[in-house]
Amino acid sequence: MRSNLIAGLDIGTTKTCAVIGELVGESRRRPELKILGVGQARTSGIRREVVTHIEETTESIRKAIEEAELMAGVSVDRVYAGIGGEHIQAQSSMGVVAVGDDEITRKDLDRVHEVARAVALPPDRELLHAIPQEYVVDHQSGIKDPIGMSGTRLETEVYLVTGASPSANNLRKAVSRAGYRIQALVLGTLASARAVLTEDEKEVGVAMVEIGAATTQIAVYFEGKIRHVGVLPVGGDRLTNDLVKGLSIPFGEAQRAKEQYGVAIAQLVDPQETVELPGPSPGQKRHVARELIAHVVEQRLDEIFGLVRDELEERELLSQLGAGVVLTGGTAALHGVVEMGQQVFAAPVRAGVPGEGLTGLADSVRRPRFSTVTGLALFGADRFHETGEGASTLSSGIVSKVGAWIREFF
Repeated sequence: MRSNLIAGLDIGTTKTCAVIGELVGESRRRPELKILGVGQARTSGIRREVVTHIEETTESIRKAIEEAELMAGVSVDRVYAGIGGEHIQAQSSMGVVAVGDDEITRKDLDRVHEVARAVALPPDRELLHAIPQEYVVDHQSGIKDPIGMSGTRLETEVYLVTGASPSANNLRKAVSRAGYRIQALVLGTLASARAVLTEDEKEVGVAMVEIGAATTQIAVYFEGKIRHVGVLPVGGDRLTNDLVKGLSIPFGEAQRAKEQYGVAIAQLVDPQETVELPGPSPGQKRHVARELIAHVVEQRLDEIFGLVRDELEERELLSQLGAGVVLTGGTAALHGVVEMGQQVFAAPVRAGVPGEGLTGLADSVRRPRFSTVTGLALFGADRFHETGEGASTLSSGIVSKVGAWIREFF
C-alpha cells in the first residue's frame, strides 16, 4: 500500500490543474517526488482567482483530480490547494522570549513563533503562512537555526501572509463538495517559487514573476529569505483581450492565436509571414500578418513588465537581484519573453519550469504553466518529509471522499 501520495491542486482563472506524486528517496535535505499523474480542466466559476460559483468550481476540481487519478492509477483523499488573488497581504512581525534554560530548545522556538504570530487580524482575514526569516540570540543576528545554542534571549522575525477568509472558505467548500479535503491552503506564489527557484538564487537575490491569466504575482528572495510578495491586477488575459479587439475574433480564438503565434518581440517575426484565422462568417478563413499579433502582444507585455519593474524599484529591491528575474506562468512560454525581460529589467532573466527534485512523469510538468501545481505537490512533500503527516493513502481515498460528501450535505 502506498501511504505517501501527495496531490497538488491549482484552481486558476482559466484552468484547473492537479498533480499526484509519490514521495521517494531518503535525502535528508529535500524530498524527491515521483510524478504519477497530471490532470487539467477548464475552470468555470472563478473570476480573478476568487470563487464566484461554487458548483461550477466544484466540477472543474473534480474533473482535474479524476484525470490525474486515472493517469496515476491511484486515488487520493486530500490535496494541497493554492490560493491567490488581490486579497493576499503580507507583513513582517517580531517575537521575543526569554530562554527557559541555558540552551535553546524546540520548546523555546515554538514559543517565540507563537509570540510573533500573535498579531490581531480583522474578522474577515486569516493567517495562511508564518515563515521564520531569521533568529537573534542575545543580539547576535543572522542565525538560521538556534536550537542547541547557548543564550538567554531569543528573537525572531516572521513573515506573515494573510488572505480573505470568505475566499479561503469558498475554496474549501468547493474542494469538499468535489469529494476531497484540503490538507493546507498554500499561497500560489510561494508554491511556484518552490518549484522553479534554486537555493543559490534565493541566497544571492532573485525575483520570481509569475504571469497568470488574471494577475501577475511577484516573490522576491534575498539572503535565503522571502523579502516581498506582491500581486498586480494584470495578467495574460489582457493580451488575449487586446487580440480580441485588434483582430475582431472571439476570446477562444484569440487565446489560441496568442499561444500558437504570439511572440513577445515583434522583431523576431518575419514581416512576410501570415497565419490563418477565422473570418467574419462561420466557416470563413482569413490571413493575418503574424507581425500584427506580435505587436499587440509586445505592447501589453511591455506594460506588464514595466509595472513589475516599478514595484521592485519602489521597494528598492531591483538592485539586490544578483540572480536576476525568473519568469513563469503560462505567458512565460511565449517566444521572446526572456529577451523582453532582459530589456525591461536590465538583469539576467530566465524562464522557470519545474524540474529539480522530480522523477517519474516529470516531463509532463516541465512547462511554466505547471509551476504552481507542481510547487504545491512539492510543498506537501516537504511537509510529509519533515513531519510524516499530510499524505494520502490508497485505502482511505474512497472512504474519505464519501465522508466529505456527507459532512457537506448533512
